[in-house]
Amino acid sequence: MSPSATLFAPELAVSEWFNTAHPLTLSDLRGQVVFLHAFQLLCPGCVSEALPQLRRIEQVFRGTELRIIGLHTVFEHHDAMAPVTLRAFIHEYRLTTPIGVDLHDGTSDVPVTMRRYGFRGTPSSVLIGRDGSILHHAFGVEDDIVVGARIATALASPIPEKLHIPEGNAQPDGCEDGTCAAPSAVANA
Repeated sequence: MSPSATLFAPELAVSEWFNTAHPLTLSDLRGQVVFLHAFQLLCPGCVSEALPQLRRIEQVFRGTELRIIGLHTVFEHHDAMAPVTLRAFIHEYRLTTPIGVDLHDGTSDVPVTMRRYGFRGTPSSVLIGRDGSILHHAFGVEDDIVVGARIATALASPIPEKLHIPEGNAQPDGCEDGTCAAPSAVANA
C-alpha cells in the first residue's frame, strides 16, 4: 500500500470507560498494535463467539505490545443496553480488557465511532498498526488462526522512528507538524 493510500484509524469517541484508570486514545497508543473489538451485550454472535475469541487473544498475546480495546457500540435497543447494564455484563462475564462506550451524539441512532469506522454491525474488529494505520477491518468472527497470524505479523513490525499523521486525518495529540516521535516500548508496556 502506498503512503498516500494508507488509511489511518480515526480516534475513538467514547462517553464512558470501564476497566481502565484513565481514558484511552489511539494517539496515546501509537507505537503499539491495537485490536479494537466492537460488540453489543445483546448480540448473540458477540456473546457466543466474539468475546470467547477475545479472551483467547488476550491469553495468547499477554505480555506483548498488543493493546486490546473493547467498544460497546449500541445501534439498537438503546434503553436495554445502557452503561449500567454494561457494567453488570462486564462483571458477570469477568471481562478485564478496557471497554469504552461508543458515544451517541444525538445526530443518529448509530454511535460516532461506529460511523467513523463504517462498521456494518457487531461483532466487528479493526487491527491497527504501530503507526496508527488500519491493517485489517472485519465484520463478524474470523478464524482464530487467521486473526492470530495478522496480530503476530503486526507485532513483528518495527516501531517507526517517526509517526506521520496526514493532513485532514490529524488527531489532537499535540503533534504540531503532523509527525510524532514514536513512544518507546518500555514507556507503554
